[in-house]
Amino acid sequence: MITCYDIVKTLVRTEKGTFLEPERKYLFQVAKNSNKIEIKKAIEEIFKVKVQDINTCIVRGKLKRVRQEQGSTTPWKKAIVTLKEGQKIEVT
Repeated sequence: MITCYDIVKTLVRTEKGTFLEPERKYLFQVAKNSNKIEIKKAIEEIFKVKVQDINTCIVRGKLKRVRQEQGSTTPWKKAIVTLKEGQKIEVT
């Protein structure tokens, strides 16, 4: 059984993410195999807010190099969640 905490992994706290907060948009790292409907239900259940819109994208892993070895970070899925008017997620 997959829970809402398996779908929504973390709230992404970046400079770009904080600039979107006045527009009621929040960035989340979500499970790669989740869809928009599952993400919407999970966020509404966890944070007790109403979701207006969700945009998702896959963030490719960045190339990293340690001495002669070359590798990359793990790709992940990002969800940009827009809340309905008057809704807010309290970030501490």
